[in-house]
Amino acid sequence: MGNSYAGQLKSTRFEEVLHSSIEASLRSSSLVPRPIFSQLYLEAEQQLSSLEGGSQVDNEEEEEEGDGGLETNGPPNPYPLASPPEGCCTTDGFCQAGKDLRLVSVSSEPLEVPAGFLLVGAKSPSLPDQLLVCAVDQRFLPDDSGHNALLGACSLWGLRLALEPLRFDSFVGCGEQQLWPEFRSRQALASAGSGPILPPLEGSGPLAVFSSEPGAPGSNPGIPTGAQQAGSAPFSEQPLPAAAPGTVVFHGRDSPRHQQLARSSLAVLARPSALGILSNSGPPKKRHRGWSPESPWAADASYAQGGMNRAKFEGAGVACVPQASMVGPAAVTFPVVASGEPVSVPDNLLKICKAKPVIFKGHGNFPYLCGNLNDVVVSPLLYTCYQNSQSISRAYEQFGSSAVQPISEEMQLLLTVYYLVQLAADQVPLMEELEQIFLRSWRESHLAEVRQCPQVQPQPYPPTPGPVAPVTSAQLPWLAGLAASSCNDSVHVIECAYSLAEGLAEMFRLLVEGKLAKTNYVVIIRACRNTAIDSCIAVTGKYQARILSESLLSPAEYQREVHCELASGKVDSLGAFFSTLCPEGDIDILLDKFHQENQGHSSSLLTSTFVTNTVGLEVGGTPVCTSDCPEPRGVRPAQLAVAQKLLSHVCSIADSSTRNLDLGSFEKVDFLVCVPPSEVTFQQTVAHVWRSGVLQELGLELEPAARQGLEQHVLKLDAEAPASFTAFLQRSHRSPHTLFVLIHDHAHWDLVSSAVHNLCSQGDPCVGLVDRLLNCREVKEAPNIVTLHVTSFPYALQTQRTLVSPYNEVHWPIPHSDGAGLYPESKKYFGLSEFIESTLSGHSLPLLRYDSSFEGMVTALGKRFPRLHSAVIRTLVLVQHYAAALMAVRGLPQMKNHTSVETLEITQNLLNAPKQCPCGHGLMVLLRVPCSPLAAVAYERLAHVRARLALEEAFEIILGDPSASITVGKHFVKQLKLWQKIEDAEWRPQTYLELEGLPCILIFSGTDPHGESLPRSLRYCDLRLINASCLARSALEQELGLAAYFVSGEAPAEQAARSEAPDSDGEKPSSSDNEDEEAGAEACFEIASPAERRSPVRRERSCSHDSASSSLSSRVSGSVLCSETSAQPPGPAQGELARSSPPYSSAEEARAPVEKPRPEGIPRAGQWSLQASAASWAQPASSSPPGGGSSGGALALQASQCSLAKACRQPPIVFLPKLVYDMVTATDSSGLPKAASLLPAPSVMWTSSFRPLLNKTMTSTEQSLYYRQWTVPRPSHMDYGNRAEGRVDGFHPRRLLLSGPPQIGKTGAYLQFLSNLSRMLLRLTEVDVYDEEEINPGPQEEPEWHYAQFSDPWPDLELFRKMPFDYIIHDPKYEDASLICSHQQGVKSKDRGSRRPEDPPPRRRTARMRLSKYAAHSAYHHCEQCQHYLGSRLHCQLYESTLHAFAFSYSMLGEEIQLHFIIPKSKEHHFVFSQPGGQLESMRLPLVTDTSQEYIKSPTFTPTTGRHEHGLFNLYHAMDGASHLHVLVVKEYEMAIYKKYWPNHIMLVLPSIFNSAGVGAAHFLIKELSYHNLELERSRQEELGIKPQDIWPFIVIADDSCVMWNVVDVDCSGERSREFSWSERNVSLKHIMQHIEASPNITHYALIGLRKWGSRTRGCDVREPFSRCHVHDFVILNVDLTQNVQYNQNRFTCDDVDFNLRVHSAGLLLCRFNRFRVMKKQIAVGGQRAFHITSKVSDSSAAVVPAQYICAPDSKHTFLAAPAQLLLEKFLQHHSHRFFPLSLKNHSHPVLSVDCYLNLGPQISVCYVSSRPHSMNVSCSNLTFSGLLLYLCDSFVGAGFLKQFHFLQGATLCVICQDRNSLRQTVVRLELEDEWQFRLRDEFQTANAKEDRPLFFLTGRHI
Repeated sequence: MGNSYAGQLKSTRFEEVLHSSIEASLRSSSLVPRPIFSQLYLEAEQQLSSLEGGSQVDNEEEEEEGDGGLETNGPPNPYPLASPPEGCCTTDGFCQAGKDLRLVSVSSEPLEVPAGFLLVGAKSPSLPDQLLVCAVDQRFLPDDSGHNALLGACSLWGLRLALEPLRFDSFVGCGEQQLWPEFRSRQALASAGSGPILPPLEGSGPLAVFSSEPGAPGSNPGIPTGAQQAGSAPFSEQPLPAAAPGTVVFHGRDSPRHQQLARSSLAVLARPSALGILSNSGPPKKRHRGWSPESPWAADASYAQGGMNRAKFEGAGVACVPQASMVGPAAVTFPVVASGEPVSVPDNLLKICKAKPVIFKGHGNFPYLCGNLNDVVVSPLLYTCYQNSQSISRAYEQFGSSAVQPISEEMQLLLTVYYLVQLAADQVPLMEELEQIFLRSWRESHLAEVRQCPQVQPQPYPPTPGPVAPVTSAQLPWLAGLAASSCNDSVHVIECAYSLAEGLAEMFRLLVEGKLAKTNYVVIIRACRNTAIDSCIAVTGKYQARILSESLLSPAEYQREVHCELASGKVDSLGAFFSTLCPEGDIDILLDKFHQENQGHSSSLLTSTFVTNTVGLEVGGTPVCTSDCPEPRGVRPAQLAVAQKLLSHVCSIADSSTRNLDLGSFEKVDFLVCVPPSEVTFQQTVAHVWRSGVLQELGLELEPAARQGLEQHVLKLDAEAPASFTAFLQRSHRSPHTLFVLIHDHAHWDLVSSAVHNLCSQGDPCVGLVDRLLNCREVKEAPNIVTLHVTSFPYALQTQRTLVSPYNEVHWPIPHSDGAGLYPESKKYFGLSEFIESTLSGHSLPLLRYDSSFEGMVTALGKRFPRLHSAVIRTLVLVQHYAAALMAVRGLPQMKNHTSVETLEITQNLLNAPKQCPCGHGLMVLLRVPCSPLAAVAYERLAHVRARLALEEAFEIILGDPSASITVGKHFVKQLKLWQKIEDAEWRPQTYLELEGLPCILIFSGTDPHGESLPRSLRYCDLRLINASCLARSALEQELGLAAYFVSGEAPAEQAARSEAPDSDGEKPSSSDNEDEEAGAEACFEIASPAERRSPVRRERSCSHDSASSSLSSRVSGSVLCSETSAQPPGPAQGELARSSPPYSSAEEARAPVEKPRPEGIPRAGQWSLQASAASWAQPASSSPPGGGSSGGALALQASQCSLAKACRQPPIVFLPKLVYDMVTATDSSGLPKAASLLPAPSVMWTSSFRPLLNKTMTSTEQSLYYRQWTVPRPSHMDYGNRAEGRVDGFHPRRLLLSGPPQIGKTGAYLQFLSNLSRMLLRLTEVDVYDEEEINPGPQEEPEWHYAQFSDPWPDLELFRKMPFDYIIHDPKYEDASLICSHQQGVKSKDRGSRRPEDPPPRRRTARMRLSKYAAHSAYHHCEQCQHYLGSRLHCQLYESTLHAFAFSYSMLGEEIQLHFIIPKSKEHHFVFSQPGGQLESMRLPLVTDTSQEYIKSPTFTPTTGRHEHGLFNLYHAMDGASHLHVLVVKEYEMAIYKKYWPNHIMLVLPSIFNSAGVGAAHFLIKELSYHNLELERSRQEELGIKPQDIWPFIVIADDSCVMWNVVDVDCSGERSREFSWSERNVSLKHIMQHIEASPNITHYALIGLRKWGSRTRGCDVREPFSRCHVHDFVILNVDLTQNVQYNQNRFTCDDVDFNLRVHSAGLLLCRFNRFRVMKKQIAVGGQRAFHITSKVSDSSAAVVPAQYICAPDSKHTFLAAPAQLLLEKFLQHHSHRFFPLSLKNHSHPVLSVDCYLNLGPQISVCYVSSRPHSMNVSCSNLTFSGLLLYLCDSFVGAGFLKQFHFLQGATLCVICQDRNSLRQTVVRLELEDEWQFRLRDEFQTANAKEDRPLFFLTGRHI
C-alpha cells in the first residue's frame, strides 16, 4: 500500500496545505477556499497524465487516481477487465504486506495510542465480519453530555465528524503511511463538491481493520463503537444485499457552511438516520492493473470513472443532500442484456415477490419487456414528473434563461433517491411531494441568481461559485449509492454500463433469488459522461407496490377486477383462511350452533325488550324522549347571505357593458336542478324544493298540496335525462321573458368530456352526460338561461380553461371575517378542519381514528394473497370483524379475539343505544364500501350473521345503492312512522334523513358519494374501506364530507370558557378550533381491568395517532366482556379514574348535564352499555327485563342518554385507513394538511412542478386563483377544448359557481337565491310612484256652471277663457309651500301646521306599480326593441357624437349665451347644418297643420342632474316606437358621465357658469333657446313659402322621473247627468301627446299640463275634464305666446309655480287635462337632493341649520359653500316668521309678494301681484297685508304702484337685492322710508363669501 508516484505527497506538505485551507475558510465568509485535495492532487495528476504516454486505458486509470481530476471531453470507456494484480489484498484478515490484522492477533499486541487520542471502533452492516478501528482526537468526539468540544457538532454525528478528516495515517498492520482508498474517494468527493472540509486531527492516529475469525469475538471490549461513544442509537446490523467485501467509513455533517447548503438544497427532506455506510467505493489504483473480473471493483468501474471528476471551480458542495455513502452493486453474473434487447420478466414473479413490482420510467429510453408481463406494472408518472420539473415556470422567465436554468436530470434522480430513502416503511411515495422537493431544491440553488437578475450591478459580479455545484452524470451513481447506503436496504441502487436492460435483468434476478426481500425501491441508473442518463425506479416493497399498482387502475378497471375476483371464486381461499383462524371452528358453524341453542327464548326476549322501550313508555304516559324535537326548517343567516351574494353576481352580469343578461326583459323565474344519478339525492332534493315553498313563490305551482310538478324542476342525470332536458330547453325557448336558472348540484361529479362518450359510445350512457347537456350550444347561447354550478369541491372547475369567471364565483362566508354574525352560537359546523383539530393535543377524544389491528391484519393477508385486490381483502376482513363483534356482544365471548376494539365499540353502541332511550332511538353506523359488488357481499354476510344471532329487530341493515331506492323492513318502517307521526299507510323512507333515530348499519356503496345527506343520528362513519390508493384532494374531502355535521352548541359556560379560538375558517384549507369537541362517552368505553385502564392524557395521546393500540387490542377486547358483571358498582380503580381526571369528567358533564348526579352504584355511560349487554346477551334466560324497582334509576339514566339527543351535541367519529389518516393529519411547516397539497382532482393535472405551495392562510378565493393558475384539465375533461371556442377570455358570461363545505346548507341557499331573484325581477318590473292626494281641495259641492261636457276630448276655447284661474297650489309636493290668496277662492283659515327645520322631511306616500309596456326606463333597462334607441356600447362607432356650439344673445343677461349640443350621428336628421358636418343652424320644427301619426311634433327637453343611471330617459316604449326628438339638458361637469350612459341621446350642455345653478336656470335656457330656434326656423322655412305662424311653437319640459301615463275614461248615462262611471287605463305618451297636439286652437294656449296620478281618485276629480290652474312636472309650453314671460334663472324651488303665476298675470291660458295623468317615480338620488349646504371650513363637522343661512353684514359668521339664492329660499321656507311676525298663521292678512312667488312656509299666506302693465292681478282693494316682499324688483315696480296697497300697523317689509348699494338705491327709488321704518341692525345677507356674491336683506316696520 505504499506505492509512490508523482501525485504522492508527504505529510509535511499535506499538513501545510491543510492548515492554509482551514485558515482561509475561517477568515472568508463569501469566497469558498479551494478544496484541499484538489490543491494536493490536481496539478500532480495533470503532470502525470501528460508525462505518461501510455494507452487511453492508462489515462483513464490515472484520472481515477487523481481524486477530483479534470473532466475530459473524450467518451468514457469501461474499466478493463484484467487479471488480478500481484500482491493484491486477497486474503481476509491480512494486509498487502502480509501482516495479521485479525482481532485475535492484534489484541495480544500492544498498540501505541498518542496522548489525547482514543481508539474508536465502528462496524458496518454491509461488512459484518469487519471492524474499523481508528485513533481519534478526543476533542472531536462528543462528551458524556452529548456535546462536542469543537465545531459544535451534535452528539449523534460526533463519531462521523471525527472520522471524516482521516488522511495519511500510520496503518497499524504494516506501518506504511497511506490514505485509505475509500477515504480518498470520500475526500475527493468532498473536495469536489462539499466546500471546506473539517479540520484534520493534529496528530497521526493509527488506523486498522480487524477481521474476526469464526467464533472469535466481534469487537474488542476495550474499544468503544461509534454508537456507544456518541450516545446515539446503534446502527443497523442487517447486511445490505449483494454487498461486496470492503471497508467502512462513517461520514457526518460538514462545516456549518455545508449544513446551510444542504438545508437549502433539500429543505423538505429530513436527513437520513444512518448515512455513512460506504463500500466498493471505486476501482483500485494503477498497481492493481491485473485484477480479477470477478472482483467487485469491476461493477463499480463505470461510475467510479466519473465519481472523482469535478470541474475546477466546483467547490461549493454537492447540491441537494447530506453527502452519504452508498453500497455498490455486486458483481454481475447474470447474463448481461445488450442495449435494445427486450428484458424478460421471470415467471411466477408475483408468487415469489407477493406483489407486482411497479416500474416507473425515468429519464432516457426504457427497454422493451417481454415474458410474464402480467406480473409487472410500468407507469410513466415519474417521467411526467421529471418533464414537468424541467420546464421553468413563467414566473421565472423574466429573469432570463441564461441566469435561471431548470433542475438537471442528475439532480432530479439524486433528489428522488433521497426522497425514497427518507420514506418510512408504511409510507407510499407521492408525486406531489417529489415535485415540491424539486421546486425547493431549485429555488434554493438559484436563490442568488433570482435575486440578482432584476438588480443588475454596473460593476462585474465577483466570480464566486454558486451555492450548489451541478452533479455530473459520472458522479450520479456515487451520490445515489451514498444516499441509499443508510436506509437499511430500503433503497437499492443498480448501475448499468450499457442500458437499463441489464439493470432490469439484474433486478429481476435479485427478486427471484430473494435478495431484495427487504428492499422497497430499486433505482437503476445508466450514466455516461457525454450522453444523457437513463434511469428507472422499481417499487418492490409489497405494501408500496400493491398500493401503487392499484392506484394506477381506472375506476372502471378497479370495478372490473373486483368483479372478476368475486365471480371467479378467488375469494374462497380467503374465506377458508378465515376459518382456520378460529380455534373453535368455522364462524358459520358457531352461528348455526348459537341459532339452534337460542332460537326460542332469545328472540322473544329481544322483541319484548325492544318493544317495551319503544312503545310501552309512550303508551303508559311517560314523557317522550327529549330528542324528539324536529330541527328548525328556517333559512339560516349564512344561507341568506350566500343567496344575496348570488343575486349580486347576477346583477353584476346584467350591469356589465357586455349586456349578456337583460334582467329588465324577464317577468318571472323558472329553474331546473340537475343532480347525480342517485335516487336518494333526487328524492332529497325534491323534498328540499317542496319544503322551501319556492315553487309557490315563483308562481310555478298552483296547488300547494300537490307534488306532481316537482319532477320537471329536479332532473336526475341518468339515461332518461336527455329527454327531460330537451323539454326544458323547449320550455326556455318558448318563454323568452322567463329567466331560467339551470342549477348543477354536486357539480364536481362527471366532468368527462362528451368526446370521450362519443369515442366509447358502447359504454355507460351517463358518461359525459353533464357535458352533453349543460355545455350544449343551446344552453350556452340562450340569453335567458343562467347556469349555476354548486359543489363542495370546486377544484376541477377552477382550471386555466374553466368556463366560470373568477368574478362569478361565490364562496361560503367564513366565520372569522365577513361571516362573523352569520353563525348562531347554538350551532357549530364540524367540517374537515375541525375533525383534524380534534386529533391534536388538548382534545378529549379524537374524531378521526384508524384501526391498527385491522390494518395489521390486512397487511398480513395482502402478503399471503397477492393476487387479490386489497379492496377485496379489506372488505372481507372488516365484515369478518363486524361478524365477530356481533357474535361477541351477542354472547359468544370467544369471538372477541377475532375483532378489533374499534369494531367492538361500534357494535356495542349500535345494540345498546335503543335501550337508553324510552322511544327506542338508536344510532346509525355508516359503513362505506365504494365497490358495489363488495357492498352486496357485505350486506349479504352481515344480514346472515344478524339473522343467525336473532337480531333482525334490533337494528336494520340498509344497502345504500345510488341507483336504487331505500329498502327498510316493515318493523322499522312502523317505528319510523311512529316517531315521525306519519299516518300515510303507503309511506316509505326515501332519503337517509328520514332514517333519523333508526338503529342501523348503512352500507353506503358507489364510487363516489353523490351528495346524500345523513341524519343526525349518525354516530360512526366507518371509512376503513375507502380506496386509499386514489389520493386526490377532492376524493379525500368528499369521503370525509360524509361526516360533516352541524352540532348543537348549547353548552354550559364552563365549556365555553375553555374555548380559545373562534370557529374555524371554512374557506381555508386548514384552520384551528380549540373548542373541546365531545366525541361521545359511549365511544370511549371503559375497560374493567384496572391494569388496562389508561389515564385521559395517555388515552388522548394514543388516540391522536392510533385509536386503539394493536398490541393491546386482543387483551382489551378480551377483557371487555369477560370481566363484565351485571349491575356491579365500579371498583376502586373506576372511582379513582373518575376523580383523577376532572377535565374529562367536567367535559362529560358539560355536554350531558343529566349525567352529573350519578348514583355510586350506577356506572357511567360506557360501563352501563357494556354491563347491560353482558346481562342481556350473555345470560338471556335468567335476566329480567328492565322495569323492576331496581331498574328505575337506570331507566331514567337511559332516557337521559338517548343517542339521538347526544348526536345533536357531538359530531360522528370517523375511522380511516392508516394511509389516509396519515395523509389527512400530517401537516407541512405552515400547518397546512398534507392532503391539501395533493392533486386537486383526478381529471386535472398540474401545469408545472414550479408552483408555490398552498398556504394555510389562503381564503377560498385565493385557492381558486391558485388552481386557475397552476392546473389544466386533462383531455378527458369537459373544459379541455374551451380555449378553441374563439372567445378571448374563454369564460361563459352567464355561468356562476357556488362552493361551500359539505352539508352546510348550499341547497337551501340556492333555493333562497331563486326566491330573491324572483322578487328582484318582480321589483324590476315595479316602481314606487308617488301616491298622494291633492292638497288644498276646493268646495265639494258641484259648481253651478260647467265649462265642458263630460265627454269633451278637447277644451272649448271660448268657454275656457271664462273659466277663473285657480291660484291655489294642489300639487302634494308643495304641501310645505305658502298658500296663494285670491279673491275667487275663500282664504282657508285652517292651520296647516309646521315642522321644525331640523326635522327630516316627512316621507311622502308611495305605491308600488307594475311597469306597463308604455313605461319610461332608466339606464338599467335593456331589451332588443330599444337596443338601437339606446346605442349599443359594443358598437360605439355607430353612435359617435359631434359637439356643436349654438349661440344667441339675450338682453336681460347682457351677454351672448353659448350652448353646446352633443348630437349622435343617428340623430343629425333632427337638425339643420350649414353643410354636412358643418355649423349647426337650427333644430327642425314641424308644421301646425301636419297631422302625421308617425312622430311627435313637440321636442322634449328633460333637465337633469345627478341621475345619469336612474333618470327615466328611455322613452322608446313610452312613445310606442314613434319618432320623437328628446334632448337631455345637463350641466357641463356631468356631460361625460351622461354621455357614457346615454350615448345615443342628444344633449344640451349648459354653460359652466350654471354648474351650481338650480332647475330655474335650465328651464330659463330651454325656453329662450326654443324661442330663438323658433325664430330661426320661421326664417328658414319662410324662404320655402311657409308662413311663420304655421311653425309648431310647442316644446315639452318633462321631469326625469315621469314613468307612466294614464287616461281616465268616463262613461256618462246622459248629457250633463250627475251620474257617470269612469275607469283608468295605462296609455303611451305618444297617445297623450298626439291627442293634445290635435287639440283645436291649441296655439292659443300658453301652458298645457297633466294631472298628477293618485290611487284615491274621487268622482269630483274627474268630473271636469279640464282645469285652468297650476301645471307641474310635465308641461307643454308655447314658446311663441310666452315670449315675454321668462323663468327665473336664479330659482331652485317653486320656479314652476312662479312661472305659472307670471304666465297667468300676462293674460295667457293655462290648461290642465284632468283625465290625463302622469305617474312620477320616487328616485332617491339626484335632483334637488344634489344640492348640499356645507360649511366652507373644512374641519367643521357640525351640521348647518337653516337659521345659519343668513348673517349680519361684515360679521365673522362662518361662510357656507352654497349658492346665495339657495340659502335665501331655504331660509325663507323655514324662518320667514322672523321677517313677517304678523303674518304667522294670519291667512286673512297675507304677505304681498310683487312679481315673484317665494315659499315663506306653510303657515304664511302670500298674495301674488304683477307690476307689469295690463297684468291680470287679484283685486286687493279689500285686503290688508301683514307684510311686503320685494325680491329683486325691476323698474316696473315704482313708488306709486306700492301706495295702492294697504298694510297693517306694524307690518314688516323685506327688500332683497343683489348688493348693498342696490339695496339703498331701491329704498330711495321706491320712497320706502316714507311709510317704513328701518334700523341699521335690520340689514342681513346670505352667509356667502364676497366672491360668492351674497344677497342682501333689509327689513323694516310699517309706520
